[in-house]
Amino acid sequence: PSHLSKVLQNLNTGPRLALDRNLKAVRLRMVKDEHVGARHFVKDELPRIRWANPALDIQVVRAGKQQDEVMRGIARPEMEVEYENGVTKTIDMSHKWSTTITKELMDIAGGDAWKAYRAAAMKAGHPLLPGEDRERVVAAS
Repeated sequence: PSHLSKVLQNLNTGPRLALDRNLKAVRLRMVKDEHVGARHFVKDELPRIRWANPALDIQVVRAGKQQDEVMRGIARPEMEVEYENGVTKTIDMSHKWSTTITKELMDIAGGDAWKAYRAAAMKAGHPLLPGEDRERVVAAS
């Protein structure tokens, strides 16, 4: 398989991460080279979200590392979800797996398709996202 076919396979991996049509923007703020879960979210999950929502304004701001702020917890990774009506919701991405961050975003802005998918997966006992089952094993050990 070519590199392109592998990329497309990853982008099309289920579930489709389509967000609510009334969503205006998603903004992520994180400290460069910190916050492992947030970094993995940007690397692994955000491309799939972009693929499913091509018109959505998605911004990622990676601030320089200010060690004293990081140590005091001031510079924590956050995601702000903004709707067209001006309502905003914030997701704290500190100390979370990338799949946990994705599930929180989808629960806030995934709409009816996500709710139906979530209910079916829970009923069947399946993980909601690829890789979620591996993270549980790592977290438990």
